[in-house]
Amino acid sequence: MTLLGIGATIGTGVLVLTGLVAANDSGPAVILSFMLAAIVCGFAALCYAEFTSTIPVSGSVYTYLYITIGEFAAHLMGWVLLSVYLLTTSAVASGWSAYFNNFLKSFGFILPKELITIPTDGGLFNLPAIAVTLFITFILSRGTKESKKVNNFMVIVKLSIIVLFIIVGIFHVQPMNWTPFMPYGISGVFAGSAAVFFAFLGFDALATSAEEVKNPQRNLPIGIISSLIVATLIYIIVCLIMTGIVPYYKLNVTEAMAYTLHSIGADITANIIAIGAVIGITAVIFANIYAATRILFSMSRDGLLPKVFSKTNRKTGAPIFSTWLIGTLASLVAGLVDLTQLSNLANIGALLAFGMISISIIIFRKTHPGVKRGFRVPFVPILPAISFGSCFLLIFNLPNKTWLYFSLWLLLGVLIYFCYSYRYNHLSTEKNN
Repeated sequence: MTLLGIGATIGTGVLVLTGLVAANDSGPAVILSFMLAAIVCGFAALCYAEFTSTIPVSGSVYTYLYITIGEFAAHLMGWVLLSVYLLTTSAVASGWSAYFNNFLKSFGFILPKELITIPTDGGLFNLPAIAVTLFITFILSRGTKESKKVNNFMVIVKLSIIVLFIIVGIFHVQPMNWTPFMPYGISGVFAGSAAVFFAFLGFDALATSAEEVKNPQRNLPIGIISSLIVATLIYIIVCLIMTGIVPYYKLNVTEAMAYTLHSIGADITANIIAIGAVIGITAVIFANIYAATRILFSMSRDGLLPKVFSKTNRKTGAPIFSTWLIGTLASLVAGLVDLTQLSNLANIGALLAFGMISISIIIFRKTHPGVKRGFRVPFVPILPAISFGSCFLLIFNLPNKTWLYFSLWLLLGVLIYFCYSYRYNHLSTEKNN
């Protein structure tokens, strides 16, 4: 569980977004952006830990809202989570493509610009991003047991290259590059925190896998909290080294870690990092497609979406139709849409989900006081209320365009609910009978 959480969390955030956010939002204070995002996530992680130790059922926030607030809220949250995982998959695939192209260049092989560039930047589509998403979709369609072995290998590779970067880079840090520390002011720190928030979404993927975990009451809270702690420490250390080696304004590149090492002449190490990143970032794509299919499965099982989404293969137990649907959609988005837009849309959905789970824990304590809990959030309702407020503080730092696109997605979810889900969900059917 910890490896799955780290695999889902450590990826685009540390290998791609660190440079982009430092250059455009926070400067060297990007470490404060990650720390703020980690604190907000930490509050939500405690709420997740209580729910997963009490209700070990797939569906994550969707399931918890179904129990505490009701069907309509749960449907919208499931709809939001689908967009978060789908867009996160696409954003991560875009970052993967940058490292893959950097790796190919080290051998003198350059793909045509039209095949690695999205239409708005003058190309046709991002072919590597499409290909890797479909490849991971194929692996997931083979079943959980097969997939777990592949994921664990990718996580170990990813952690190894990060350790390598730290060992090589720490001797080239120049503290003068940390000045000015906060070039964009405190508003830049908040904007940067909102921009990197989805980099911490990995532990939510654990909550979607509750029904496939041994002893979930014990193992899920441990996996959620430990993976968040490890990820935060890694983000802070890497950001310090990266901005200490290269002035922040030069880090506006998608393959920031390899770029940093190339700047100090460590070309061989940079190429090793690129190879490791190609393997390691793949684990994040894996975890997010996996989580999205489990959300679809849970909503379909409850009757909020057609039954086809909850059908599983008899041999592997995998929801093959849902897996291929999510994988295909994510690959198309990855091949055609800008990375920054994808990450912001994923961020607003993730922040809303974390805010709602904070409210849900307060309601759950009042409506189900006698339920046995393997873990209890301390200082309820104060801590969940702080968590809720922190999430919405970051939401208001996202661009207006992100709010517009997200509102349209929510509107589509409302239409689906009243046109299909309201009539065919199992609870309504039982009432009518």
